[in-house]
Amino acid sequence: MSRVWEIPVHDSTRVRDVRIAAREACGAADLAPPRTAIAELVATELATNLLKHAGGGRMVVNLVARPDAGAGRSVQLFSLDNGPGIADVDAALRDGSSTAPGSLGAGLGSCQRSAGAFHLYSVPGRGTVAAARLDPEPGGRGARTAHLPAGGITVALGQAEQCGDAWAWVRSGRLLTLLLADGLGHGPKAAHASSAAVRELHRSAHLPPQEILRRLHTALRPTRGAAVTVAQVDPERAELSFAGVGNVGARVRAGGSWTSLVSHPGIVGAYFPAQVPVRRMPWRRDSLLVMHSDGLPSRWTPPEDPGLLAQDPSVVAAAILRDAGSPALPVRDDTSVAVLAPRPPDLHP
Repeated sequence: MSRVWEIPVHDSTRVRDVRIAAREACGAADLAPPRTAIAELVATELATNLLKHAGGGRMVVNLVARPDAGAGRSVQLFSLDNGPGIADVDAALRDGSSTAPGSLGAGLGSCQRSAGAFHLYSVPGRGTVAAARLDPEPGGRGARTAHLPAGGITVALGQAEQCGDAWAWVRSGRLLTLLLADGLGHGPKAAHASSAAVRELHRSAHLPPQEILRRLHTALRPTRGAAVTVAQVDPERAELSFAGVGNVGARVRAGGSWTSLVSHPGIVGAYFPAQVPVRRMPWRRDSLLVMHSDGLPSRWTPPEDPGLLAQDPSVVAAAILRDAGSPALPVRDDTSVAVLAPRPPDLHP
């Protein structure tokens, strides 16, 4: 998942760049030509909307694990802007509604029907976040119900091709484990370290967080190392366990308030502490966990908007990334945000 695409969209020439990025991502994910054509259509529609309705914004394209845990990867398209927002989201998603004169005429409704999952969050006066996922095969549960327990977004420093951050989530029995790794530095060697952490997670997800980190330390010794956080939810015990080593941050929301979770100093793969503290806390139906690398400004403000908190985790992560930075305060490193929700947000009371 180290390959990323980030395209500022402030004039019509960048729409083509977005379409090419979607095509390249589909090639990297080995998506078939029909799925690639749909990805290009969705990417073009979203980029065109940024120009026509938001006065510009940016597109981010990530490769993510398949939602069914099968072989291969999916392509995740993000559209982020700080424009005037959409007053009536339901109308914008209605079949036959073209949101941008001069676009392909597909409309956001067509994007929703075509993608494996499509989520849209917009606040008048604050902007819009859209997230579309293109899977290797069409079908599944459908765009309106294809919610996942975890989601995230990753961007590279200076819009580089390789990102040193990675995140992943794995189910093992009743346990659900979320990992975020920040390879030291940035570029291909950092990406190699974080990718090694993701691979090891798939072999170790049955273990508690502190033991996963110890396994990761061994797996990352041939690399330059990484800062890593691991969070694990046991739904039967309604408990969240958290452990981290290195400069990766996390906050959890429960009962209407946010709590910071602190990682232990060290480097996984290089300088591992003798003891790794584990934080345990209740995991309720209204809980939400946010993990992020140090590319996110240290004083970022956690979201309080109930409308955003009820969104798919991928949208929550993208909105946090968008709202934490600005052209005047660009990210200073590779940046990733991963979010874990207790269950599909459309089932929240």
